[in-house]
Amino acid sequence: MNTVYDFTVKDRQGNDVSLSEYQGKVLLIVNTATGCGFTPHYEPLEAMYRELKDKGFEILDFPCNQFANQAPGSDDEIHDFCTLKFGTEFPQFKKIDVNGETADPLYAFLASEKPFEGFGKGVKSAMLKKFADMNNRQYGDKTYIGWNFTKFLIDREGRVIARFEPTYDMDAVREAVIAAL
Repeated sequence: MNTVYDFTVKDRQGNDVSLSEYQGKVLLIVNTATGCGFTPHYEPLEAMYRELKDKGFEILDFPCNQFANQAPGSDDEIHDFCTLKFGTEFPQFKKIDVNGETADPLYAFLASEKPFEGFGKGVKSAMLKKFADMNNRQYGDKTYIGWNFTKFLIDREGRVIARFEPTYDMDAVREAVIAAL
């Protein structure tokens, strides 16, 4: 069985990073954007990171511009925005695609382990679904991620144990991380 440790990604400078470097840690892997209605998720993510990093927790941030062009900046511009506006300290990687023929293999794997099951209930979820469906039609059967700020929780053995859509309550995400630690 594959784990996230089998994958290599690119850091912001374009250097290869084996995810095996994170072996033994609980990970939250997130596709992000700087101009999204969910961009304020950076705040609770950073608070969670600062609180739990010494207990073996890491957040891996993968900017993506495939959702309504909400992350148009360069890797450096995105990094500067996140550090200046939200004080982020967790690792941020090179901007990637998470859907379609050019999707990063890590994201195809994550989504195959925990497929999309919907955005949940409520008006906000229903509105997001309509917008996401229009946006993601172009990716067909290679639509792995519904929207920005989808989060995958990885246990200390590198297995995908949970998926949280952007509409999922951040306090509940934090509780799941603590339980995994």
